[in-house]
Amino acid sequence: MVFTACSMAFAHGSNDVANAVGPLAAIVGIVKSGTVAAKTVMPSWILLLGGAGIILGLATYGFKVMATIGQKITVLTPSRGFAAELGAAATVVLASSTGLPISTTHTLVGAVLGVGFARGIAAINLRVVGTIFMSWLVTLPAGAGLSIVFFFILKGVFAS
Repeated sequence: MVFTACSMAFAHGSNDVANAVGPLAAIVGIVKSGTVAAKTVMPSWILLLGGAGIILGLATYGFKVMATIGQKITVLTPSRGFAAELGAAATVVLASSTGLPISTTHTLVGAVLGVGFARGIAAINLRVVGTIFMSWLVTLPAGAGLSIVFFFILKGVFAS
């Protein structure tokens, strides 16, 4: 379990930190060069900032998500947890190595569902799964909508 937990942490860092700080790296590149470049160098301080953000998020709210994935979807034994974490970590690292930004959480939920389905649909808490799926449907347009609002606010404040 320690191996798969470390693998999942590595996968999380390889994907989610990059997802979180990619836009910041682009902004820093534009501010430094004054132009929009196809590629920009990622300063190490941006990666450290992203890593610190992941740690802070884990320390403040991560326990709620861990409880949902680890206890509420299906009963996880050590062997099921091992299989789910290994499957999720392998998927995320493979996607990261090809440059695909994916959701570590979605992948882990899928892996936990997989080990639950291996025991039959009765082993899955469908109410929790329904809530998770509904949150996925809501968060995509919510993120888009909020980014539009923030963009126009910032444009109004900083436009010359």
